[in-house]
Amino acid sequence: MSDAAEIKIPLDVPQSAREEYVKNFRLMTKSTGRLMLFAGDQKVEHLNDDFFGEYELGRIPEDDADPEHMFRIASKGTIGVFATQLGLISMYGGDYPDIPYLVKLNSKTHLVKKSTQDPFSNQWLGVRNVIDVKREAGLKIPAVGYTIYLGSTFEDRMLQQAAQLIADAHGQGLLVVLWIYPRGKDVSDEKDPHLIAGACGVALALGADFVKVNYPKKEGENSAEIFKEAVVAAGRTRVVAAGGSSTDATAFLQRLHDQIHIAGAQGNATGRNIHQKPLDEAVRMCDAISAITLANMSVEEAAHIYQGDKCLTLQS
Repeated sequence: MSDAAEIKIPLDVPQSAREEYVKNFRLMTKSTGRLMLFAGDQKVEHLNDDFFGEYELGRIPEDDADPEHMFRIASKGTIGVFATQLGLISMYGGDYPDIPYLVKLNSKTHLVKKSTQDPFSNQWLGVRNVIDVKREAGLKIPAVGYTIYLGSTFEDRMLQQAAQLIADAHGQGLLVVLWIYPRGKDVSDEKDPHLIAGACGVALALGADFVKVNYPKKEGENSAEIFKEAVVAAGRTRVVAAGGSSTDATAFLQRLHDQIHIAGAQGNATGRNIHQKPLDEAVRMCDAISAITLANMSVEEAAHIYQGDKCLTLQS
């Protein structure tokens, strides 16, 4: 991406903020147009479940019990942005000023089940709070994020909040990533491909720069092929797929490759498949993911990076 004119700047970004928007876009995509999002918002979303105890692959390593583990990974690995809450950034960001951060502006725990109440993730802070910290601390904060539970009886409030924060963020030259998950008592299949495509269309209608959605599933269908509907429905909003729970590294890298190079997604959003590993292995996983996402490498090449047989070098 050699020219700023190649970046489609939304019209709600004022002339005074367009240079900032382009700079932030280049920073978080490493000038590739694709996003490698390291997700670290689970400290709220999943409480301590993802950081201590048993999990799919055995025992979560001791490294992950320390919240600073994620900052160490983000500082050493190849990522586009590290997405987490502003409180964590304010507590640790001074020691890690070179990490590009995405500030998650809403979050909720998993304690209230949808059988009790449809999900609602209320906004914690505004874009102005983020700008203040960015300017005062001199941190790299190119973007903010927000979750919408489409189909919840509270969706109208989340849609309104998302629309306003996108307007506020674009006004300051920040980009916005929306997490959109169909979820609630009236949603029977959260990974229905047609519904996920609809969620991507909602992200576009709100003016989001990127949308993070779950990877669709349908019995007897190839997930990468059916994911194409979502990518097309998103239009100029770039689609990234959630990484999900930890799984075998090679299988994960193959799925990621298919999402990007078959379905046409423009990046990934990965948390547990990175941070539920000891530091050195987690950094190598970051680089392997970025090899596929940002450098168009094959699964075999990325696997060599993960195994430590090869290093990732991105073209500047």
